[in-house]
Amino acid sequence: MSSIKAKCVSIYHKIEDGLAMFSLFFLGLIPVMDVVARTFYHTTFPNSNEYTQNLVVIVAFIAAVITSRGKEHLSLSLPLKIEDPYKSWIHTAAWTLGGFITTLFFWGAFSFVLNIFDPSMKVGIIPIRWVGMIMVLGYGIIALRYVTTVSEKRWPRIIALLGLLAGTFFSMDAISKVMIALFDKAPGLIESLVNTSQSGLAAIALPLIILLLISLFFGAPIYVILGGIAFLLFARQGESLEVITNEAYVMLTSHSIAAIPLFTVAGFILSESKAGERLVNLFRKFFGWIPGGLAIMSIMVCTFFTTFTGASGVTILALGGLLSYVLVNGKYDKRFSSGILTASGSIGLLFPPSLPIILYGVIAGVSIKELFAGGILPGIVMVLCMVIYSIFYASKKKTDREPFHLKEALKAMWQAKWEILLPVIIVAAYFGGIATIVECAAIAVIYALVAEVLFNRDLKLRDLKGVFLKGVPIIGGVLIILSLAKGLSYYIVDAEVPMKLTAWVQANIHSKYIFLLLVNLALLITGCLMDIFSAIMVVVPLIIPVAASFGIHPVHLGIIFLANMELGYLTPPVGLNLYLASYRFKEPMSRICRDVIPFLIIQIIAVLLITYIPFLSTALIKFVQ
Repeated sequence: MSSIKAKCVSIYHKIEDGLAMFSLFFLGLIPVMDVVARTFYHTTFPNSNEYTQNLVVIVAFIAAVITSRGKEHLSLSLPLKIEDPYKSWIHTAAWTLGGFITTLFFWGAFSFVLNIFDPSMKVGIIPIRWVGMIMVLGYGIIALRYVTTVSEKRWPRIIALLGLLAGTFFSMDAISKVMIALFDKAPGLIESLVNTSQSGLAAIALPLIILLLISLFFGAPIYVILGGIAFLLFARQGESLEVITNEAYVMLTSHSIAAIPLFTVAGFILSESKAGERLVNLFRKFFGWIPGGLAIMSIMVCTFFTTFTGASGVTILALGGLLSYVLVNGKYDKRFSSGILTASGSIGLLFPPSLPIILYGVIAGVSIKELFAGGILPGIVMVLCMVIYSIFYASKKKTDREPFHLKEALKAMWQAKWEILLPVIIVAAYFGGIATIVECAAIAVIYALVAEVLFNRDLKLRDLKGVFLKGVPIIGGVLIILSLAKGLSYYIVDAEVPMKLTAWVQANIHSKYIFLLLVNLALLITGCLMDIFSAIMVVVPLIIPVAASFGIHPVHLGIIFLANMELGYLTPPVGLNLYLASYRFKEPMSRICRDVIPFLIIQIIAVLLITYIPFLSTALIKFVQ
């Protein structure tokens, strides 16, 4: 019986994987077809934008389902040493809470899809209700997985199941609307429970919000925290709870969001090939003769990969071992090597086609093209600060240097030509007006596939499934956070929090420079506690009107924001790079924290330069307007 169950589960997992591959394939194919049709036939692929935008919804929820399968949803947790049985109790409580909140999302999404999407509404030939039902099924499967993945033991599963039942009880209003939409009438029992359910949810909303905030530090998924808080805040006001799903759909179908999963896939194709080795060799041949040349090489390689994946953790996990080996063999201290690689994992986020820049542009309503231009000089400042320190360190420690040979350098450049050309093509196509950012992302995927499968032959066709599926947890984890954080962002704006904050700041702070310093401090704390994507969704709507009252250029503000968020990856207690570096380099967390301190100080200095010299962020904007 168990073998039959295992086979059924395996078949179902393969269906999930196949759907993810299928939807990602078409998400990349349609924008490329649009570029080809426009370039060679002076026409457009019919309904291409609508297909692409709704495919993002499908990709997001299939990916989120797969992410839940491996318990890989993004989360933060304090490095506390908690032993069993307390550890098991805390885990069970966090999973029960996750199942409860996700069940609320499930019923809210079900009601939204049936009552908002008319059966006649279509994207091309596809009914929008079908797309919406992917959201419903996604939430439902994720909710069930809180029961199946909490533990192998019976009692934790029973407790987690009670969380789903409680979520169903407090969703009676949405269930009633579902029944009316399907059968024109809800059963009397459900109707009688609606008021009790609504008033009960409103009554326990504040204690649940506090519980969610506490659970953030014990491993509860970030999407549960942000979406759950938004859901409960609306519940306290008696608002329609379908607003969370509405905002999620609006977010995922926003212009340019499709670039995030596509660039992520392109980054994973590069990281799973031998592109890293070729780039290491390239930068080593060109910079190895300089004091600190190997460290400079590591900074450059990390910058390249982080720019495309949008996730510094991918860079550390994929290339950390190789780069650490090269540095240590070059007589760099192991502590220096761990510190510089941990810190370098995030400095590529200011260069195009950085995914956080794309998201910031969407949320803030600022030109992505101007943000890309605005990030170039500040990004160079961040890199140069790291390079200067590396040269100083290497000169003092007398680390190994390699003689420069032009012939070998040119040979290394030729070997890495396909990787070098990728950012050139993307930047030229986007800034040249040849392709939109989504089309550039699709081109990046196709280019990376052709380069690594056909030209370099690092990957075989049979390897591609594994490569794509390695990127799916990142895609699912990020997109579901974005979709649910949009609800919290909407609540913040609806409650006029930005206006109240602006009025308070104007009444109490009169210096632009003091305000900027406070922004840096606030964002540093935010970066400690939130991932960069969540922070953009929640914090950006708060600071935009305040910064505007001081006359701060919107592009300058965006670069300040993103530069500060880079620091958050390195800041205890929950800096993501610290955890991943500890895992990758097999060092205690406390050791990694000490190793990264010099580089954290350097990046703080760079952030202050970016903050107080707005010319760095605005100088290149005029060239893309």
